[in-house]
Amino acid sequence: MNGYLTYVAKRFGQFLFVVFTGVTLAFLIAHFSPVDPIEQTVSLLTNFGSTDPRTVEILRQSLRELYGTDGSLLDQYLTFWGRVIRGDFGPSLSAFPTPVMTIISRALPWTVGLLTLATIISWIIGNTLGAIAGYFRNNRTMKVVGVLVMAMQPIPTYITGLTLVIVFGFLWPILPISGGAQLNLDPAMTWTYIQSVITHGTLPALTLVLVGMGGWFIAMRSLVSNIVTDDYVVYAELGGVPSRTIFSQYVARNAMLPQVTGLALSLGNVFGGAVIVEFIFNYPGIGKLMVAGIYAGDYSLVLGVTTISIIAVAAAVFLIDILYPLIDPRVKLG
Repeated sequence: MNGYLTYVAKRFGQFLFVVFTGVTLAFLIAHFSPVDPIEQTVSLLTNFGSTDPRTVEILRQSLRELYGTDGSLLDQYLTFWGRVIRGDFGPSLSAFPTPVMTIISRALPWTVGLLTLATIISWIIGNTLGAIAGYFRNNRTMKVVGVLVMAMQPIPTYITGLTLVIVFGFLWPILPISGGAQLNLDPAMTWTYIQSVITHGTLPALTLVLVGMGGWFIAMRSLVSNIVTDDYVVYAELGGVPSRTIFSQYVARNAMLPQVTGLALSLGNVFGGAVIVEFIFNYPGIGKLMVAGIYAGDYSLVLGVTTISIIAVAAAVFLIDILYPLIDPRVKLG
């Protein structure tokens, strides 16, 4: 038990280091961006007429204090970390005076719901087909499935998304191609609203599933192909153990461990959003919010979304590290 606690403490230290490094890099990249969000805001406010220079300077100083860009680089860095710890990134420049966390909290459920469901579905389909294809290597049907999946794997996400838009939005218009739900419906736990959310999320989810399951399929087929040549599998086959038992208990079960790790990492990435998919389908998630923040020069919003994504991915890796020894006894804690 002491060994496991030491292991958890080391992994927690790594988690803190990753978060510190990632958030610091995000701050520096945003800080050294050629776009000055304060000057951009002042310019927009003063474009509508002549303004007294003293008023402009007071406005500029007030904005710098409000967004934590006043003082030296070190002062700004310490102010930023204070806001990260409090979970307060200040108001949004592009949606002033709405707080950044309020904007993110509105978009986060859409992204988490869409990407979590799509990731799990693609993981199940890809691993199931990959395991069957890897074990039954001479099956003609699985060979055809393998060829189709391999053919779809290199297709870019935007091509898949646009193809689905053309097919199901114009040639056979049975699904909505934009938004997260009907605009005339108030968010509520009613069947009408839930049905609208499901229909609007079908094409984005289908895009993510088609793009994502290829990687799971290839990885699982490779793992199973290696495991079937191990001595204990060959011995089980020679001993007359049924193929289904060997496949489910000996092969697929052992091959699943690395894929479970991959699933946890993918679920951690859902907080970063699916930028291309959300942009194509105008889906109101974190990815679309990030793009809008970059185009608007919204310093606070971009840093808020980036910081939450970094912490979420690091937390997913940390949870994997501390749970993996409990799942796989072969992992050494030293």
